[in-house]
Amino acid sequence: MTVLVAREASKLWKKICAEINVEIKLLSGNWKYLLGGIVFQYIHGLAARGVHYLHRPGPVLQDIGFLLIPELGQENAYISESTFGLIFFSFVLWSFHPFIYQNKKIYTVLLWCRVLAYLVASQILRIITFYSTQLPGPNYHCREGSKLATLPPPGSPFEVLLLNFPRGVFYGCGDLIFSSHMIFTLVFVNTYQQYGMKRFIKQCGWFLAVVQSVLIIASRKHYSVDVVVAWYAVNLIIFFINKKLPELPDRSLSSSQQILPVSSKDKEVKSKEEQYNLLNGITTNGVH
Repeated sequence: MTVLVAREASKLWKKICAEINVEIKLLSGNWKYLLGGIVFQYIHGLAARGVHYLHRPGPVLQDIGFLLIPELGQENAYISESTFGLIFFSFVLWSFHPFIYQNKKIYTVLLWCRVLAYLVASQILRIITFYSTQLPGPNYHCREGSKLATLPPPGSPFEVLLLNFPRGVFYGCGDLIFSSHMIFTLVFVNTYQQYGMKRFIKQCGWFLAVVQSVLIIASRKHYSVDVVVAWYAVNLIIFFINKKLPELPDRSLSSSQQILPVSSKDKEVKSKEEQYNLLNGITTNGVH
């Protein structure tokens, strides 16, 4: 038994090392995209922090979601965050599964380049939107009478640059339309829909996205419009980015483990060649 375990551990270690070598090659050619996407997450945090200084509390706006869905309350707000955490960390773990499992379809580096492209495009639109019009926050800490609803002018640049982490992240106000939680949720669920292999997990992912939408409204983190806009804005962004970016290579269809993705231009040329061959009775092996 000990020998068997040692043998399997040795195979796993060799698999991990081989995968690391492949991913390092991809990282050397794509690190700028990854770094840019990660840096923009900080810029997005700065923008959300900045709009909090502009936030002015007021009466909570009339919202059909608030009328239909009972409020969770401060003591149950963790339910929404826990659901989001489940979605977030499940996706992150899945994105690294090629290092462990034999049945792999994706390259982790290329996948995260695509994911960060979705996130950055969605967050740019989000920043433009919530700076255009500041709505009175519906969350308990953003309402009239709360000391956290407004921020005094910053005492130093570091107070803004450090985002008052983690308090400033969890108790922000003003960055409403549209929901950042839903951006991440829909990007992750859409990405697994495209590149995941388990139908049941895909169905669970969409179900959790709907549950997350309801919980965001129930916890009064956002108005219903913030969630609704996220559903069509993020899905449209993903659709158009997929039209522009090259397709990711599907490892499960090729034993050669092609590293470089096929561009849309190459696909078009190949498609025309295949159509020409078909019309002229030409096969890859010769002529009919």
